[in-house]
Amino acid sequence: MWDPVSYLRYGDLRARPFFELTARIDAEAPRRVADLGCGPGNLTVTLARRWPHAKVEAIDGSPEMVAAAREAGVDARVMDVRDWTPAPDTDVVVSNAVLHWVPEHRRLLREWVAALPGGAWIAVQMPGNTNAPSHLLARRLAESPRWAPKLADAAREGEAVDMPQEYAELLAGEGCAVEAVEAWETTYIQRLGGRDAVLEWISGTALRPVRAALEPEEWQRFRAELAPMLDEAYPPRDDDTTWFPFRRVFAVARTG
Repeated sequence: MWDPVSYLRYGDLRARPFFELTARIDAEAPRRVADLGCGPGNLTVTLARRWPHAKVEAIDGSPEMVAAAREAGVDARVMDVRDWTPAPDTDVVVSNAVLHWVPEHRRLLREWVAALPGGAWIAVQMPGNTNAPSHLLARRLAESPRWAPKLADAAREGEAVDMPQEYAELLAGEGCAVEAVEAWETTYIQRLGGRDAVLEWISGTALRPVRAALEPEEWQRFRAELAPMLDEAYPPRDDDTTWFPFRRVFAVARTG
């Protein structure tokens, strides 16, 4: 279960990669813009403002996120991204911070490129922090004897992403215009405020499967055990803030 309130607690930091991603889309008057994994809709509305004459299609696998998006005025619907196929008039596809949850996302990218019309744009961004201390420590705790009976499967959710060049090669290999293929990575040194800041950040994303597998009181015990481990890996500063490096991988392409 996704929690829109928790997710939006760091809304500005979560939005920055979205805008850096979509800034590289050079579409002037797309007919349809698809936001795959629209979340609470706060970023989907910016697509509608950028392309006011486009039909904006928004999906998300979380009913809670779709409900929040609808409250924000987005005509969103619940759908697994693996079940989505582009309509014939889809000229822009945006998938922000979604595909790292999907092991078969490389196949999906190939299928989407093949189905999109010529000159369409596809833009994806995926967190690449699977091997960061925050995620490694959470997995280590989830796989410990105390928690493994309930969390062994949850700890394995999420998919390691490739290096940027591999996504560039994938998109170019599927016939995208080579001159319009871009791929890069950015590690944001995020300054998080408040107590247990890193724990609060990953609670809204990476720890979602763990939270879903536990009863509320168990979830609080898990958090209490993980918090000091994270504080040791990411020491809080004297001003009650914490530096949290967070890697993200981007790829943008135009179909041939």
